[in-house]
Amino acid sequence: MSGNVVHLHKHTDPPAAVATRPALSVVPEQPAAPVVPLWVRSGRAIRTVVTHETTRTVARGAARHGLYVFGGARIVARRTWDGRTAARYERMLRAAEAAGNYEAAAEWEERGQRFREARHRRRMDLLHSPMDAAKGVLVGTGMGIGSLVALGVVLAIANKDATDVVTPLMAVVEFIRLLITIVQVVWGPLVSIGPFLALLALWAVGSHQQAAPQWALPVNVRDTTGEPITPSIVVKALRDLGVPALRNAIKEMGDAGASMLGPIRIAGCGVEVDVTLPSGVSTVEVQNRRRKLAENLTRHEHEVFITLPEAARTVRLWIADSGALDEPIGPSPLATDDTLTADYTKGRAPWGQDLRGDAALLSLFQRMLLVTGLSNQGKTAALRALALWLALDRTVEFRIADLKGAGDWAMFDGLATVLIQGPTDDHVIEATEMVEGGVEEMNRRLQAPDGADFPPLILLVDEAQVAFMCPAKDEDKRPYGGSKATSRYFTAARKIHNQGRAVNVLLWQGTQDPTDQNLPKLVREGAHTRASLALGTESQSRMALGDKAVDGGAAPHLLRQGLDKGTLVVASDGIEIPAGQASITVRTHYIDTETAGEIAERAKALRDGVTTLHVIERGEERDPLADIFAVLGDAPRVLTADVLKRLSTLNADAYGRWTPGDLKRVLEDAGAEPYKSDGRMVVGRDRVARALTNRDSNGSASASE
Repeated sequence: MSGNVVHLHKHTDPPAAVATRPALSVVPEQPAAPVVPLWVRSGRAIRTVVTHETTRTVARGAARHGLYVFGGARIVARRTWDGRTAARYERMLRAAEAAGNYEAAAEWEERGQRFREARHRRRMDLLHSPMDAAKGVLVGTGMGIGSLVALGVVLAIANKDATDVVTPLMAVVEFIRLLITIVQVVWGPLVSIGPFLALLALWAVGSHQQAAPQWALPVNVRDTTGEPITPSIVVKALRDLGVPALRNAIKEMGDAGASMLGPIRIAGCGVEVDVTLPSGVSTVEVQNRRRKLAENLTRHEHEVFITLPEAARTVRLWIADSGALDEPIGPSPLATDDTLTADYTKGRAPWGQDLRGDAALLSLFQRMLLVTGLSNQGKTAALRALALWLALDRTVEFRIADLKGAGDWAMFDGLATVLIQGPTDDHVIEATEMVEGGVEEMNRRLQAPDGADFPPLILLVDEAQVAFMCPAKDEDKRPYGGSKATSRYFTAARKIHNQGRAVNVLLWQGTQDPTDQNLPKLVREGAHTRASLALGTESQSRMALGDKAVDGGAAPHLLRQGLDKGTLVVASDGIEIPAGQASITVRTHYIDTETAGEIAERAKALRDGVTTLHVIERGEERDPLADIFAVLGDAPRVLTADVLKRLSTLNADAYGRWTPGDLKRVLEDAGAEPYKSDGRMVVGRDRVARALTNRDSNGSASASE
């Protein structure tokens, strides 16, 4: 007994004794922990040791260095074989034929033939070489002995000692005996360590060439740069794509699939090759396996682009050099060439580079524009780059609504006739009225006589999704946002899309994260040029670019968010797209805000001075003469046509239907009638200012009386 716990054992205590003892509390024993067999613990320990990272590193190191020897032997054997045979020429000949470069194939065939002829001559020479060598040895030996004897005779005469005749011969004999002694001393150790030296040499060759499997190489030297693209690599990648019909067709081809490939062409920072698929294999099956194809080519998914050229049952692969797409492209010509100008009608904007490294030039003539993408991917910068180029054409008028209001378009103050900046409902209302003012201008132009030439008017709305999602309504309960027939912004955008192109009234929109709610179908399909940065899903890509472009290989949803900033997939007839393709990928030039300001200053210098309106006034009584003076800005004189446009922009309700006769009437009544300058009617700022001063002074005098 120990303490209050008693363990009772029936086989030791008799029944009587147990009965006479006082009652004691009995505590049951706790179950003993299970005993783990020794062999189980040993197995766990062995498994821990085997799977430990240090053990795995040591095992990889041992395997690596052993495989270096085998790899080095294979490399040396192949080099020896290539040096002794025409295998190298045959290999290059097959590669040239597979690439379709028959001129190079003929050259390699000629080189191989010359090698065979030279080898044949060498072998024929070997048949006569033993006799020639024997004759040479005999002649050389005889001449050498004769020379030594002659030298000995000279020494004997000089020394008057007949024994000196054989002195040179004995010296040669002693030298030969010394060489034999050296060989006898060195030969034994050389035979012993020779194999080790040979293995060391093979190991050095294998180590230099990293001739070991990827799993055995240390992490810091494993090949992550991608292999050069060759016909055999492309065929192997297609064979292992997981399409049974394609794999079986390649196996059955006599040339191991080389006939499927067109020439491998260098295209910018990568290569391009057309692949004609065998019967029974659809192009969609290859397109849907883009990631696996890229991995088979030792590339990342974003480094392989699959498009459909004109030829039937053909896919075009563009394969980037590993890591090349992560390198920035050069600066925009707008930033490097101060003399660059724009031409709205015939010019093309330098937007960036395509994947082939060629300049991506976009025509903006009579084309509605839509740029979309996820947030913070470079949408505003891409849209602004086009506007900055077009601003270098002094005939172009801009009316801009930035519904983000972060100052990205501030440099257009003094360049655009309207500049709205802000994300609130009031800013959306102003942006809507700006677009509606564009509709009024479009209608005025459409009613002009046939043959009239109108300067381009660009209505630019950045972050247009804010307008479509605006819940505000006007006094007639018509919503500003939405996509119904009564929605004001939607209706105005549709009207411009329908008829604005004919009279150079164009709508450019930038949106983010498109959906059917913030980018209605009728609006997005009204754009002639559609461009998309990185998106989240394929359905968004179809909204941004259309089904045809996505079915043809366009995949902005596969661009890497945050890493492919400024990279656009463009569907437009205004940019040169390879035949058969529906879209092209463009890496745009980035123009920072400071540089954009400098370019905008150059554009302002081309103009006489532009008064920028920041608020579109509406609903109040107008003073026509004061408004005319306001829109004249600092210019000494402005064309009457430009004054009418600025008044319409200021307030479309009050001045949208004004004609030159209305303007002339108001100015003549005030004593500031228009006059001709260089043969064109203009409004003089000084005249209008004097008329306002006289009117105000007369009004003050009348009031005092």
